[in-house]
Amino acid sequence: MKAILTATAAALIATASFAPAQAQPHHPRADVIIIKKAPPAPRHEAVPKARRGYDWVPGYWNWNGRRHEWVAGHWEKLRPGYVYQRANWRHDRDGWHLERGGWRAERHAALRDRDRDGVPNRYDSRPNNPYRN
Repeated sequence: MKAILTATAAALIATASFAPAQAQPHHPRADVIIIKKAPPAPRHEAVPKARRGYDWVPGYWNWNGRRHEWVAGHWEKLRPGYVYQRANWRHDRDGWHLERGGWRAERHAALRDRDRDGVPNRYDSRPNNPYRN
């Protein structure tokens, strides 16, 4: 029994020594990653023709714990009462912050700007297109 426990302990120690380092410090929001390495420039993606009942979510550079990986744009089915917040990198004194995208509850319907182009949806002829009209 003692030999089994010793072997198990040795295996756990060996495994732990090869575990990847944590890529981010503790952050109160689980959907935020903080790293020191800047993401590459965004790739150009052709924005497909609009689909009724769906939002186009542009691609972005994700962090996999060791390097940046491109996540291609995709369609998200609309959810009443929610707005899709796309992934966003920002830089400050702590490093590069990736705020992962996802559905967020809508707070101010009159001020909605789904594609975050600065034009409220009610005045935007293409509210799912992140590029100005």
